[in-house]
Amino acid sequence: MQNKLKTNIALLIAAFAIVVVGMNSIRVAKQNEYHLILRFGRINRIVQEAGIYFKVPFVDTVTVLPKEIILYDIPESDVITSDKKTMIVDEFVLWQITDALKFAQTLNSSIANAEYRINTTVYNATKNVISSTTQEDVISGRDGKLAGMIMAAIGDNLSQYGIEVIAVETKRLDLPDDNKAAVYERMISERETIAAEYTAQGESQAQIIINNTDRTVRIGISDAEADAAVIVAEGEAEYMRILAEAYDTPEKQAFYAFIRALDAAKVSMTDDDVLIIDEDSPLARIFMQY
Repeated sequence: MQNKLKTNIALLIAAFAIVVVGMNSIRVAKQNEYHLILRFGRINRIVQEAGIYFKVPFVDTVTVLPKEIILYDIPESDVITSDKKTMIVDEFVLWQITDALKFAQTLNSSIANAEYRINTTVYNATKNVISSTTQEDVISGRDGKLAGMIMAAIGDNLSQYGIEVIAVETKRLDLPDDNKAAVYERMISERETIAAEYTAQGESQAQIIINNTDRTVRIGISDAEADAAVIVAEGEAEYMRILAEAYDTPEKQAFYAFIRALDAAKVSMTDDDVLIIDEDSPLARIFMQY
């Protein structure tokens, strides 16, 4: 009986040992993880695909690194533009481990060490870009141009650590509080000066257009008046020609003179029906003929 009890205990211990060894041998890698298998402190292999894998129990250790994109919020810092203006920049970085072996060898598999390198590299790139740009261009570059220049300055500097910077975005790019108002006033003044120049140019162009239009109108009126004078002269000439043809005989001329005399007498008459004229007047001589 005692021997059987010892046997059962031994079997239980063996089963427990097998379970412990089995649990220590089997690991599961997720889709968003790198698993670094270290044997006696050295990297033996890297599991990059999701699934179950085995390691040597009590000999191999596992370090897990993230595969997904990581957001790192860089502390805000002061930078100086090419025109010696201080600005405050607050950025964040999206980065990813692309080479787990390099990452482990150069940064000791430490996310904190990686973020320190990223912080230094991105800050230096930002400082170099902004130091070669005027404050006005920095402010106007918030539409993505500045971020593109910073990414170009970073280049592949972090690839030696097995890191890729995917994007650098500026959360805040502002002026120090002590000179913000002065800078805004100067920018407003510059914009007002530019606006005044555009207004003056517009008014000058408008005056040129008005002058050209007035000159064109005057020329058109002058030409029209000249044409009208020619037409009037031609009409009067035609009228005289027709009149001359109408009274080209003595009888017609006498009749015309008589008609004109009647018109003159009509104008000279008052409300009375009697017209008194001197017998020596031309009008009397015309009537005396009839």
